[in-house]
Amino acid sequence: MERDGRFNRAERIIRIGFWINAGLMVMKLAAGYWGHSAAVFADGIESGCDFVAIFGTLYALRLGREPFDERHPYGHGRAESLAAMLVALLIVLTGLWILWEAVSAIIGQHLSRPEPVAIGAALATIVIKELLYRYTISAGMSLHSPALTAVAADHRKDALTSVATLVGVSGASLGWTLLDPLAAALTAFFILHIGWQTFRSAAHDLMDGAAPASFNQRVIELTESVAQVEHVHEIRTRRSGQYYIIDLKLDMDPTMTVKESHDVATAVKRLIFEQFPNVGDVMIHINPHDEAHEDLIRL
Repeated sequence: MERDGRFNRAERIIRIGFWINAGLMVMKLAAGYWGHSAAVFADGIESGCDFVAIFGTLYALRLGREPFDERHPYGHGRAESLAAMLVALLIVLTGLWILWEAVSAIIGQHLSRPEPVAIGAALATIVIKELLYRYTISAGMSLHSPALTAVAADHRKDALTSVATLVGVSGASLGWTLLDPLAAALTAFFILHIGWQTFRSAAHDLMDGAAPASFNQRVIELTESVAQVEHVHEIRTRRSGQYYIIDLKLDMDPTMTVKESHDVATAVKRLIFEQFPNVGDVMIHINPHDEAHEDLIRL
């Protein structure tokens, strides 16, 4: 998939989630108000908070698609990871807020018996958000987009929240009013776990964390299949948005001319680009294979 096609697909998927989230927010606020359910109404307020995260993600995605320039020679892809950090923060804050509300309701005995419309709103949210999560996470994994993966985690968080809401509202409608805040408190811990995972993944990318070992190994095997490449001396990988940046050190015949070694390096880079659409750049350093050499580095 071409570069613009990748970003267009990611932006389209996020926009779909944005408008679906808008509809769910209105539905839950109305159902919570008319159905006398504080849990469903709070769920609607939470959907409103998601607008901030999704809007920020859309902006980051547009920024991330900008090509490299003099001030950002490696492109702007890290904007996606920054957006993922924002989403993670909002997920964690949402989990803490739900936990606080649940504990406050139990201590203060602020318990109510909701109407069936509130149950219907919670059930509809679970189904829609789970389908949206699966659609978004599939695209996020395919495009290797941290922004899409974070938005997908936010959709899953909403589905889990609504599961707690459904259990609590259903139990409260039957007279077991304590089930509402208890279920919400339990789900809050799942939400906090999702937020932590999203934060950890985004932080890994921002800290120049390496690509998975399986990816590195595939790149090594592909590189060593090129004629005149004796051995991959070292490989380093890091993520920039939807792309990986690769640094390779290759052991080659020291008698090759500069032109010959350049042609081999170009062949390696072209082959990697053909096989890995999620690679943005490959930088290659060539070492003589028959000499011991010292790696000069200060990191």
